[in-house]
Amino acid sequence: MIPAYSELYLSNARKRLANSFDYAVYSMEYSLEEYFQMFLHSGIAEKFGSGDARYITGMSGIELALRVIEASIGRYEPRERVYLDGKSPEYWVGWALAYYQWYSACSFAGLQKEVPITLMLEMYDKYHEMDIMHFVDRINELRRGKRLHTYLRIYRERCGMSQSELAELTGIPVRTVQQYEQRQKLINHARAEYVIALANVLNVQPVQLMEIPG
Repeated sequence: MIPAYSELYLSNARKRLANSFDYAVYSMEYSLEEYFQMFLHSGIAEKFGSGDARYITGMSGIELALRVIEASIGRYEPRERVYLDGKSPEYWVGWALAYYQWYSACSFAGLQKEVPITLMLEMYDKYHEMDIMHFVDRINELRRGKRLHTYLRIYRERCGMSQSELAELTGIPVRTVQQYEQRQKLINHARAEYVIALANVLNVQPVQLMEIPG
């Protein structure tokens, strides 16, 4: 998979999201689910997930949280940071989620549809002391269980297009399109020109057609 942005910014992004979750929950007294929905609906999640430097390096986690709150409800009264003994479960969720979003290049909104933030919080006890790739593998497993069809098929059907029509428009053999949709061939290993042609016709980014490793 192609990461969402340069790895050079990943450490900062993880700390920013982790601290914003922690501050929103323990200082501003939102539930993690409430704050995460604000994060999604504010439009900031999309910018953060694409590697916008204003959000992943240009402000602290507290500033990020306050920007989200302001974008969501307008006026607010900022509060002093409440410091806990050690890292909170919400901090860990932000830290782990930022890694997964970077690693998978999936949008935060897309992840939320398949693995709710509340479920990630429930994973804290088991996974917070493990290597991050255990968390990645578990999220991938949960996402595969939620989705029966490939992204190629999902986007093709959203466009109201048959496999034959897609093949004709892209110049890709219809049998090859069928093999990608049936996972007989993994689109992640497809020729670059095939993926680009499919993405252009379906009006998506090439990375949106990539499958979750199994």
